[in-house]
Amino acid sequence: MKQTASITCSDCLEWEKTSYQAMLERNVSLYSYEPFMQDYIARWKYRGDYVLGKVFEAEFRKLYLQHFKESKYEVVPIPLSAERMAERGFNQAEELAAFTRAKRKNALGRKHGEKQSKRSRLHRVTADNPFYLLSEPPQFAVLIDDIYTTGTTLRHAAQVLKENGTEFVTACTLIRG
Repeated sequence: MKQTASITCSDCLEWEKTSYQAMLERNVSLYSYEPFMQDYIARWKYRGDYVLGKVFEAEFRKLYLQHFKESKYEVVPIPLSAERMAERGFNQAEELAAFTRAKRKNALGRKHGEKQSKRSRLHRVTADNPFYLLSEPPQFAVLIDDIYTTGTTLRHAAQVLKENGTEFVTACTLIRG
């Protein structure tokens, strides 16, 4: 598993040219989406080997603390729709959020839609926002998700939080695709 370098990716440079840029301050990721990682994630996320996620616990917590150790941050895991949750049986972002041991707030809900992994890049970046507010959002949020591909999911979630009073939204993901 290859860890990522801390550089600004081409997607983030493109997002800086849009109105979504102001929604998400930054994202930090632990690993690159290499072939080994793709297979491992498929087993963990799509084939029900929930226990495989434990291998990421120590390093993900370390990444989180390296960037967000201040207590002002609250972790907001990216939610699954009720249908997707029933299909998978667990939310991988919830598991990653638990690894941080930080204060957690399930402030967002998600409408059901097509799986992100089945969408083209263009369809992802032009998709409607699937998120809605469930509860009072935190003032300082760290969105937690498994894979950052185009950044659309995180920016949509950040938009809902910012439009409802969150001052600062950043993200921490396991993998940068």
